[in-house]
Amino acid sequence: MNKTEEHEIQSQIMIDVSKHHCHIFRTNTGTVEMKRGGYFHAGPPPGFPDLTGFKDSNGKIFFIEVKKTTGRAREDQKQFHYMLTNHNIIHGIARSPEDALKIIDEELVGYGFK
Repeated sequence: MNKTEEHEIQSQIMIDVSKHHCHIFRTNTGTVEMKRGGYFHAGPPPGFPDLTGFKDSNGKIFFIEVKKTTGRAREDQKQFHYMLTNHNIIHGIARSPEDALKIIDEELVGYGFK
């Protein structure tokens, strides 16, 4: 499975979760070379999950890291996971829309991280 297929999983998760009484947003990141030299890194801190949202029912926030079947969390993603776990925030790794809905519905903390 390539990056395009991972993006397709992410898109399907967004569609399914938004139909499930939740608001969900994709995190944009990027690096831009500056005219005067150097680079500007846009977006959240390293390790920030791919998708962020909240449940309409109770306002609880959740974070979803999207991975293909064989994908693994990077070290910076693991560090972000530890921080979220310490604050008991709903989050996890989703490899399918079903995983994402499980994380959200069951309010799981750290699903899919080892």
